[in-house]
Amino acid sequence: MCSINNNFWADPPWGDGNRKYRLGLSPIENERWLNRKPDKELINYKKNLLDKNYSDVIAVTDDSLDAQIYLGEVFGVTDSKYPDLIAELSLNIQDDLCLLESKNDQRLIAASICSPSYWDVKKKIGKPLKQIHQPVKSLEEKVGDRIAKFISQAPVMKPFARQNWLIHGDTKRFYLTEEKELTSHPSEWFIRSEKETLCRFHEDYSLFTINVMFQPLKYIHQFHDKKIALIKSLEFMDEDESKYFGGTKKIKSLLEYLHT
Repeated sequence: MCSINNNFWADPPWGDGNRKYRLGLSPIENERWLNRKPDKELINYKKNLLDKNYSDVIAVTDDSLDAQIYLGEVFGVTDSKYPDLIAELSLNIQDDLCLLESKNDQRLIAASICSPSYWDVKKKIGKPLKQIHQPVKSLEEKVGDRIAKFISQAPVMKPFARQNWLIHGDTKRFYLTEEKELTSHPSEWFIRSEKETLCRFHEDYSLFTINVMFQPLKYIHQFHDKKIALIKSLEFMDEDESKYFGGTKKIKSLLEYLHT
């Protein structure tokens, strides 16, 4: 069981009831960009996946080698015992790593994804951002052009951060596809918070990182204003967003629970 994290509840990822799918990037100090060292448990989790399920978590394009080397220079890592440098880099930080082109089609050209939430890196590698966002059509309509413009014009070596969130039935990290319909009571569910950063670390390349943390949903009853804000955010979701989140039935169960 996760212990209560007061820092999380002081500023949950849905804020004051913000719409879930929005740009929401804010600048952060460079010292806060790549400073999240993994603990022993997370290191072992990542190493186990890299050793046993490498092709499920690592994906690269044939033309990504230079970009990986440039990123390695940022990390201060030049050698890798794995076939791809990005795999080695992912052991130096809690986050998953997505290496993108900053210009042109802004393709995803290299990634280490050990904690996916409803997506499969093998199906995304080499695709432009616009295609990656296609499963949530309204997401592309709302922020697709803004994201593309932001990445292409962002200052080099100036990181930005945002928070994303989902609600899962457990604390399992690895979900290539959506969970099956949850049969447990919402009091047993977990908020999956994904702290994300974006930095154009090279004129031609950007790094997007995802750091996953969990909090039991039941703790929300201790924070009335945060609960009201979550209700508001859930009620904002359109049909496409609801489907990606887990479906209208899941949202209905959540809202009934939150109103108690």
